[in-house]
Amino acid sequence: MKYLALSAAFGLLMASEALAADLAMPGTVVELYTSQGCSSCPPADAYLRKLAADPDVIALALHVDYWDYIGWKDDFAQPLFTARQKAYAHGVGSNTIYTPQMIVGGRAQVAGADPEEVERAIRHDQRLPAVVQLDLIRHDDQLEIVAKAISPLTAPVQVQLVRYHPLASVQIAEGENAGQILSYANIVTDWVSLGQWGGRSVLHLTAPVLGADAVVVIVQAAGPGEILAAAQIR
Repeated sequence: MKYLALSAAFGLLMASEALAADLAMPGTVVELYTSQGCSSCPPADAYLRKLAADPDVIALALHVDYWDYIGWKDDFAQPLFTARQKAYAHGVGSNTIYTPQMIVGGRAQVAGADPEEVERAIRHDQRLPAVVQLDLIRHDDQLEIVAKAISPLTAPVQVQLVRYHPLASVQIAEGENAGQILSYANIVTDWVSLGQWGGRSVLHLTAPVLGADAVVVIVQAAGPGEILAAAQIR
């Protein structure tokens, strides 16, 4: 498996505290770029809800803001997510972004809601050899992060902290989806970089995690590029 969580050394270190803390689950990251104002997005949103129930997948809904002009403002949207989607497009030499789009493991870019292609990309990602061991443990409002490269990395990577809200329903009053009540899963509320890691020494850091939203840590090549490790605490 590509992702390794709760490694033996870290597990032994934390054994005395494990019962009083939240431990992480590793998984393949699937990013859905979507919008409440996009009429072709509801099937992709529904499919992401299915993926969110898979314990081996970290499903993330990133709502973009470039549909807001057609008459309905998506209150989950953030310009940051539009910029991230643009960066993925530029990485493959494209100037075009669209919804819905799914990106699996930071590598495979899938147009629309295509379960077969997404699931094929997930299986491919999960067969890749482990590159980084990533361990998380949450103590109330503090998150402890430990990462270790299986072999020294050839370039620095980004360590990112993501928060998401598990489920919400929205009554759409205007725009392409006017009159519908739509449900969304794993709505990303915050995405911040905790800095670069060179991947030659063990990474050990602590970050504040206030509130009840789920917590995800992603170790990713610059670009954004391939995701080397990810784990979540729901």
